Amino acid sequence: MNDRQLSKRLAYLLRHAPHEAGLTLAPGGWVPLAPLLTHLGVTRAAVEGVVANNDKARFSLLGDQIRANQGHSVPVDLNLEPVVPPPFLYHGTHPGALAAIRQHGLRPMNRHHVHLSADRETAVQVGARRGRPAVLTVRAGAMHEAGHVFYRSENGVWLTDAAPPEFLVWPGR
Repeated sequence: MNDRQLSKRLAYLLRHAPHEAGLTLAPGGWVPLAPLLTHLGVTRAAVEGVVANNDKARFSLLGDQIRANQGHSVPVDLNLEPVVPPPFLYHGTHPGALAAIRQHGLRPMNRHHVHLSADRETAVQVGARRGRPAVLTVRAGAMHEAGHVFYRSENGVWLTDAAPPEFLVWPGR
């Protein structure tokens, strides 16, 4: 299994299907590394390489435990503390999603939180995964003042429960 395949498999197991590897996510999303290595048939060095070289820092290793930093669809408490966001954050998506976002705002869909970027360039990269990107500006400071809670994951991704349409600035404006 190459690094890309291992990264995808780790993301799947740690974010969406830990039960497939006989794992239970502990508080913070941590799982013991040894049974995961056995399930995947890989070495610790291979996993350490993927964790160290992942361009989005999706995973964290702490001693003999590993976790996905965010993006879970299974119940988990990542033990993140609320943080005051900057005035603006960004969300990259594809143009086909804009009509639903205009109507309902940003929703977590099958994840725990909406993922936001601190800079427009990262949001462009995120949105480009599905073709031509569309980047929305999120008035995070105003959302926070209105009572919305924000978190920042270990790898710098900003998280919130939802972003209502009135807090979004549309592309081209």
